Order: sequence, then structure tokens, then C-alpha cells
Amino acid sequence: MRGVILAGGSGSRLDPLTKYTSKQLLPIYDKPLIYYPLTTLILAGITEILIITTPQHKEMFVALLGDGKQWDISISYKVQSQPEGLPQGLILAEDFLAGESCAFVLGDNLFYGTGLGRTLQEYVDKPGAHIFAHYVSDPERFGVVEQAENGKILSIEEKPAAPKSSLAITGLYFLDADAVQIAKQLKKSSRGEYEMVDLLRSYLQKDQLNVTVLPRGTAWLDTGTFQSMNDAANFVRIIQDNQGFKVGDPGEASLIVRMSTE
Repeated sequence: MRGVILAGGSGSRLDPLTKYTSKQLLPIYDKPLIYYPLTTLILAGITEILIITTPQHKEMFVALLGDGKQWDISISYKVQSQPEGLPQGLILAEDFLAGESCAFVLGDNLFYGTGLGRTLQEYVDKPGAHIFAHYVSDPERFGVVEQAENGKILSIEEKPAAPKSSLAITGLYFLDADAVQIAKQLKKSSRGEYEMVDLLRSYLQKDQLNVTVLPRGTAWLDTGTFQSMNDAANFVRIIQDNQGFKVGDPGEASLIVRMSTE
């Protein structure tokens, strides 16, 4: 399995800061935002990672991250000239994926929890698609997954006015090798974009979509606004000050993975 981080977009909700830099290069406490999803992939045991970004920001990411060798991984880059929805990222990553499955993560998502790496490693290279959900108090802001009592997925909806559950779909997707071809067959929505929910529904129709609800004590933070970025920074500061461990540190994550395999 290879990893793809979608770090494009205009970040218009963070204007004027994003007039001169990428949202994913803005700081979340003591690290750039891109470090956090990168760390998530490293903890999942993924060593080949593609970062998709904009033409004006690519060299900034290269200057910050390089080729990834300092963390025992390989980082490549791809330019997204015009953002047209999340599934477009899969199409852009086709050559990089080379027919392999992928872990697809949004560049502004932060995950933290004890044993998170082990949890994610259980779903590497599984057939079909696997999503990770988290209980939220405002599900109307997110994609929402509805489950039956036996855990079977009943429906998924994008920002529903009347959510059928409080389970939000996080910005982390484990997808098999069929994902690229499915993305190519999608049609744009009324928003003029290719929708991730439509791609997931394709898997659901074939009974190949599974969900893991992240356990209590696992944090998922979507840092798309000034408020949520401030909340994330405070969260990282408190955890690091209280526990003495780094949150979202690729070097520490690489060491943890290496020690677990020795």
C-alpha cells in the first residue's frame, strides 16, 4: 500500500494567510500542518508517499520535506493545477500508485490516539474500501455514515440537513487498486466537483465498503478554519506538555515503527 496526501486547494477560509503559503504549511503549535497526516501514514507502516499540491506551493513542500529519507520513507510530489474534488487526487496519483492500493488522507486532518498505528495497520491492503468514522456533535458539517446494529453500512451522505447518525467520515480512506478507475468514471456534482461520497457509494453498491469507528480517546481534528486550527494547536500543546511525547512528529513516528519491527 502506498500513501497519498492531498495538500492542494486554495484554503480560502484561512485568507489572508493562504495568500502567500499553503494551508498545510501553516503551523499547528510547533509543527507545520502537513506533518500530522504524514505521521499518520508513517504510523500505518506506509513508506512510499505522494504529496499532491499546487504549482505555486510545490517547491515550498520540497524545501520542507525533501525526499523523506531523513524519516526512512520516500516522498514524491505531484501538481494539481485546478482542484476539482478529492477523487481527482486519485487520478493524479495513478502513475505513482502503479496498480497498488492506497491510503488517501487529507492534508488538513490530524489524528491522535493510543495504538492508532496498530489500528490502521490492520486494514492495510484489504480488498474494497475502508473508511474511518468519528462521533461528532455537528454531523451536518461532514460526510455521514449510517450503520445497522450489526455494523453494516446502510447509507452515506455528504453534509446532510437531517443527518441519520452522528458518525462523521474522517479524511482518511484506505482504497484498493480499483479506486483510480472508479474515480475516472465519476461525474461532477452540482458543485462542479467530483465527490468522494460518490466514489464510496460505488464500493457500497458492491458491498465492498467497510467502516471502523475510531474508539473513544482517539482524537480527530479537521483544521479547516481559524478556530479549528487554534483548537488543534492547543490540543497538541496540552498533550505534549502533559505526556512529554511529540504529536505529529515524523521522526518519532519512524522510530516507533522501526522499533516495533526489530
